[in-house]
Amino acid sequence: MEGTTRFLVGEEWAGRRLDEFLAGRLAGLSRMHIASLLARGACALNGEVAAAGRHLCHGDVVTLETAAAVSNSMTPEPSPLEIVHEDEHLLVVVKPAGVLVHPTLGVKLGTLANALTYHLNRTLIEEEGGALPGPPPESPGAQPFIRPGLAHRLDRDTSGLLAVAKTQAALSRLSQHFQRRLVEKRYVAVVGGLVREEALTIDAPIGRDEGSRPPWGVLESGRAAETHLRVRERGARRTLVELEPVTGRTNQLRIHCAHAGHPVVGDRLYGGEAHARLCLHAARLALRHPATNEWVEFSSPPPPELVSALV
Repeated sequence: MEGTTRFLVGEEWAGRRLDEFLAGRLAGLSRMHIASLLARGACALNGEVAAAGRHLCHGDVVTLETAAAVSNSMTPEPSPLEIVHEDEHLLVVVKPAGVLVHPTLGVKLGTLANALTYHLNRTLIEEEGGALPGPPPESPGAQPFIRPGLAHRLDRDTSGLLAVAKTQAALSRLSQHFQRRLVEKRYVAVVGGLVREEALTIDAPIGRDEGSRPPWGVLESGRAAETHLRVRERGARRTLVELEPVTGRTNQLRIHCAHAGHPVVGDRLYGGEAHARLCLHAARLALRHPATNEWVEFSSPPPPELVSALV
């Protein structure tokens, strides 16, 4: 079996693991073969490389590349990183707009994950005399290859703060905190039009309709989604707002702003006014440190090209 295979997840598979889904749909492949494909980044969920344990939702799109080995997020690439915080357990960086967090089936390199892999393994790579093609084999006494653990993500065109685990224990703890909504996130955005209220809550379910473009949007049959919006500043015809996602649905902030009649400037997908970039930035991240359980807060000011969009 070679090539690319695409599946649409039906209701009967909602809540099941990705590897279970593939085993059920690909009777011609062994569990070991499927595990190998997943391990080397050959499977994407809604366009992003996904791990075996990802749980599926009705309407998800699974794409499996079965032809040849592909570069994945463990391929190190030297790229500049804006580091806000780093210790032996946790790294917090600012992702630029236009950069993917993870490789996709169409984009193998140039992602934040590739840059993080290089940064976390720089000493090992230098000892080997250059960039490694992937994680080196384990050997007794060897310096361990550090795999960046990403418990959350940002859209390609969104900039801002991302927390990265440097150990498996830290990733497990961070993932639990994100799943239990124990993390505080704040975004700033420039939206079209003047928001009259000082604050409002947008409560509208988000789901996927494969026959629509864009496929993700407000649907009665979708999953519950809630966003708090607060006005920071009003321009002559646009508004600078702070957004707090209570839930974490796909494209939630962009969809909710558009649903409220104020699409994010630069968001061509959801009807926003044209601009050089999507005017959405993850400006604040607060969480329990995965090793000490201490409450830590990080901030990143909105970049100038976003602030200049307020007119």
